[in-house]
Amino acid sequence: MSQPAPRGTVLQVCPLPPSLEERLAAHHEVLRLHEQPDPAAFLAARGLEVVAAVTSARVGMRDELVDALPALGAIVHFGVGYETTDVARARARGVDVSNTPDVLTDCVADLAVGGLIDVLRGLAAADRYVRSGQWVPNGFGLRTRVSGKRIGILGLGRIGRAVARRLEGFDAELSYHSRRPVPEVGYRFAASVRELAEGADVLVVATSGGDGTRGLVSAEVLDALGPDGYLVNISRGSVVDEPALVSALVEGRIAGAALDVFADEPHVPSPLLELDTVLLLPHIASATHETRQAMADLAHRNLDHYLREGTLLTPVPPV
Repeated sequence: MSQPAPRGTVLQVCPLPPSLEERLAAHHEVLRLHEQPDPAAFLAARGLEVVAAVTSARVGMRDELVDALPALGAIVHFGVGYETTDVARARARGVDVSNTPDVLTDCVADLAVGGLIDVLRGLAAADRYVRSGQWVPNGFGLRTRVSGKRIGILGLGRIGRAVARRLEGFDAELSYHSRRPVPEVGYRFAASVRELAEGADVLVVATSGGDGTRGLVSAEVLDALGPDGYLVNISRGSVVDEPALVSALVEGRIAGAALDVFADEPHVPSPLLELDTVLLLPHIASATHETRQAMADLAHRNLDHYLREGTLLTPVPPV
């Protein structure tokens, strides 16, 4: 016997992966806000119907949009991040919020380690060197070994721990900084981000974004990392003071960086485009067929469970 269809109108806030859009359209009554020529008028006419909203981690839900939906009970994010939604404010209004944790952990951690290897060994730079016809014996120059490095991880959540587990295979000396020590791991805890950077050859940024971590990797932290140190960021561009990072890279006050995220995506600071010591990626840490499908599946399960049972499967932790 088939189950009854979930009840309630769903607001799709922004474009989503085709597989998720198809499932939304097939199983729910969906209003597509991003396709409306006059969103404000549309919400005034139809906003009372909406009981749940689906959005992306990058777009989130603005406060004024939440306020325009008086019957809203759940915000479902496609993505692990949720800093684009004021979760505390939404919950104070009785709106719960979910994201898609765990399912993207492995791919993000894989990319962090890949970026680290690339920037220390100069793989992408060496590829460009060969393709441009510049290869002459001993012409490319020496780079830095990866094995045995001191690696500091900023944020030892799911992704940070997955990065650490992978780097154990490189005999890395691992340390970390997070809001509080994690008792079940054997890595060294640094009491501050500066202390973490001072004791590391590579600083891997894996903490969450949002106002609480904005500019956490400051000019002071970059100076502590030093001229032989490298930065890897697979978190959010907002976590790093980007002007300070650009200056440190251009002036050689740190050795290099692997960056998958930026402060104002898709805009990348132009000085970085000229540096072979920097790996620039277009926010692709979770961009695999397998992971994006798993994210879409979990987002839809969250929505479906809310409409059937009134609760979310993976609610965002209390803030």
